[in-house]
Amino acid sequence: MIDAFLQLSPVTQALLGTLFTWAMTAAGAAAVYVKNEINPKHLDATLGFAAGVMIAASFWSLLNPGIEMAEQMGQIPWLTAVIGFLGGGIFMRLTDKFLPHLHPGLKMEQSEGVKTSWQRSTLLVVAITMHNAPEGLAVGVAFGAVGADLPSATIGGAIALAIGIGIQNFPEGTAVSMPLRREGLSRHKSFLMGQASGIVEPIFGVLGAVFVLTMQPVLPYALCFAAGAMIFVVVEELIPESQRVQANIDLVTMATMIGFSVMMLLDVSLG
Repeated sequence: MIDAFLQLSPVTQALLGTLFTWAMTAAGAAAVYVKNEINPKHLDATLGFAAGVMIAASFWSLLNPGIEMAEQMGQIPWLTAVIGFLGGGIFMRLTDKFLPHLHPGLKMEQSEGVKTSWQRSTLLVVAITMHNAPEGLAVGVAFGAVGADLPSATIGGAIALAIGIGIQNFPEGTAVSMPLRREGLSRHKSFLMGQASGIVEPIFGVLGAVFVLTMQPVLPYALCFAAGAMIFVVVEELIPESQRVQANIDLVTMATMIGFSVMMLLDVSLG
C-alpha cells in the first residue's frame, strides 16, 4: 500500500492526505452519537493539544523546509520567511475580520466578521472551518514540495504533517459537534455539520499542491505562508479559547507541550 501511494502524483497524494484529515474530523464529530456533552476541562486540554501540534507543524514541516528551499533556490532565506509568514497571518486576519463566525462558548452578540442573518450553528461551524483551511493548505503544499524534487522536501515529512493534523482534528471534530448538540440540533445534524467543518481541507490541499507545482519559485513563500496562517489561528483562537477557565491553564499548558512533542516526534522520525 505504501509503495502504491508513493507512485501517485503529488496532487493525488495531497488529496488522499487531506481526505484522511477530514475523516479524522468526522470521527471526532461522531462522538456526538455516544454522549451529549464533553467535559470542559477535557475540551480545553484538547484545544491545547491541537495548538501544540500546529505550532510544531508550523516550524518543523513548513517554516524550516521553506527557509532551506529559499536558500537552495538562490533567494534571501530570511526575507522569504518573513514575507511568507506575515502574509499568511495577514490573510487570516482579513478573513477573521470579514467572514462571519462565532467561537464556541460565546454569545451571539460576540460574533465576528460582517453582520449577517446566519444562524448560531452556522457561525459556529464557520469558526472551525476557518482554521481548517490553512491546515489543508499546509498538507497540500508539503506534498507539492515533494513533487518539485527539492532536497529539503521529503515524502515522510509530508506524511508526518498529514498524520499530525489528522490527530489534532479528532478532538476538534468533537469540539464542533458537541456545542451544536447543546444548541438543540439532533445528533445526526450535529455530526453532519461537525464533519463539514473539515471539508475545506481536501479542497485547499489540492489547490495548494497544484499551485506550488505550477509556480515552483513561490514554493518557499507558500510553505512560510501556511505556517503564518496556522500560527495566527493558534494565537488568535486556540490558546485564548483553551485558557478561558483559570483553573485549567496548567493542564492546557501541558497538553500544548504534549501536542508539540507528538508532532515533533512524527516529523523528525518520518521526515
